Amino acid sequence: MPPRENQKENQMNLPRSYLFVPGDRPERFQKALASGAGQVIIDLEDAVNPEAKVDARAALRNWLETAAPVPGVCIRVNGTATNWHDEDLALASLPAVQAVILPKTESAAQVRAVRDRLAANQTLIALVESVAGILALREIAQSRAVGRIAFGSVDFCTDAGMQDLDGALNAVRTAIVLESRHACLPAPIDGVSTAIGDPDTVLTEATRARATGFGAKLCIHPSQVAPSNEGFLPTAAERLWARRVIDAIEGNTFGAIAVDGKLIDKPLIQSAHTILAQPKV
Repeated sequence: MPPRENQKENQMNLPRSYLFVPGDRPERFQKALASGAGQVIIDLEDAVNPEAKVDARAALRNWLETAAPVPGVCIRVNGTATNWHDEDLALASLPAVQAVILPKTESAAQVRAVRDRLAANQTLIALVESVAGILALREIAQSRAVGRIAFGSVDFCTDAGMQDLDGALNAVRTAIVLESRHACLPAPIDGVSTAIGDPDTVLTEATRARATGFGAKLCIHPSQVAPSNEGFLPTAAERLWARRVIDAIEGNTFGAIAVDGKLIDKPLIQSAHTILAQPKV
């Protein structure tokens, strides 16, 4: 696991979209890898019915071991309280597994137990999707076992009796962002959009998530990948502003400067540099 002090610096290199693909649909694995997603998650948990889990695990192992060179994938294992967890986690020993996502994370003990079974260069993503998980956010984030936190917003709403409408989950999302930041973790991953075939809605949700402090989004369909990726990048207007700031600094010899009628100080200069350093697509 990378040192904590380097994780904020590496934020721009992290995935902006994580695409789920059912573990019992191996014919979709390669298509998912070609979707443009920053990370593909082979899902052995919610996307696979109980009676198909053993076969799904076997199919995934076969693909990881025999397919043409596979770029690093993530696997979502079944939860620690299930009978499938240990054998799912055994797949992490395969070289093609870059990350593991742990569902229903609710304690630091859970993530430490999983982290102990991963290689140093593998990432553990804690999927927080219950009231208990949100209340344990600080201990999970501070455990030093987690590489990134993801928000399971749909399951959380079911558990909490809430709806993800009109900012109802703003406080929860802010808590995830702040605890991630406090623990020097990368910006967290926002939950899935239930809108399929509606890229404008996905883009709106991703843009709002970025404004809240998230750095990526979970996707459940390949059509959601492109708008999710776009939503976590600076807009054209932001890039123009950042360029004006940097140009003003380079041409300034008098100390304080103003851009668009506003005084520019060190934090804004840093923001401008960050914006211009990010890719355009």
